[in-house]
Amino acid sequence: MHMAMVMGGGILLLVVFVMFGWLWGASAAGMVLASKVFVPAWLAVALINLWVGVTHAGYTVRQALPILLIVFAVPAAMPAIAAWQLSRS
Repeated sequence: MHMAMVMGGGILLLVVFVMFGWLWGASAAGMVLASKVFVPAWLAVALINLWVGVTHAGYTVRQALPILLIVFAVPAAMPAIAAWQLSRS
């Protein structure tokens, strides 16, 4: 359940980034730039989630790495899809 909540938070964070991209750029290009900026920010959040899981929840790094991959990949794939869709319009 925690993974789903973290991924949901990542999707909400992506929405916030894209909304700010629209506010600052008022165009699809601003939204694409914001979605590109989201990916490293989300990587940092996912790595912090890994660190918390290892230091406080008692997981080993080996156990937590597949979780990191899933938690990072799902929200990080969405900006790539959104950027592709927005660049087509």
